[in-house]
Amino acid sequence: MTDSERLSDKRLIKGARARATIARHAADVASVEGLTGLSLGKLATDLGLSKSGVSTLFGCKENLQLAAVESARDVFLSTVVAPALNDERGLPRLRTLVDRWLDYVATPAMPGGCFRAATVPEFDSRPGPVRDAIGADRREWLDFLEKAIRYAQDDGALADHDAATLAFELDAVVAAANSGARIGDESALPTARRIVERLLGETDQHRL
Repeated sequence: MTDSERLSDKRLIKGARARATIARHAADVASVEGLTGLSLGKLATDLGLSKSGVSTLFGCKENLQLAAVESARDVFLSTVVAPALNDERGLPRLRTLVDRWLDYVATPAMPGGCFRAATVPEFDSRPGPVRDAIGADRREWLDFLEKAIRYAQDDGALADHDAATLAFELDAVVAAANSGARIGDESALPTARRIVERLLGETDQHRL
């Protein structure tokens, strides 16, 4: 490898790291102020960077919004999904998955709480690439959750439930818990955990 190639590689690595840092901060900001509240200039100021440098990396606000969606997805996967994969597939993994999900709401990785819960209502009626990305992330998560439920059903659990319906119910409960927690309702999370226990536990009791 020549010196010029090494220099080019270092610049690429540095650029990728800067892009990841900016995208992560953008996700934090968007969790509070919304994706429409993002601006290249504000993020540059927040991070002590030049606006031209941020513009070079992202080009436009829409690209920054898309990067924030992807960064938030990565945070969710590492915080909620990855730890659950260490558990046995079936009801144990599903329970850990939902527990980690509620922990993610109780002790948010982002200042505004659940990024998905904040941005889906913001963009649900705004056609375009950002809405498409948010929608794809939501569908991917619900599909994964439904698959986890089906694995539990393969082991004989949750037989009284339709997997897609249960995934939707769990998503609705956690979204409501996130909204309640963000406005200071101390009963939101305990109530959500009781509902989840009823949804995931009552069928097990029928099997005893």
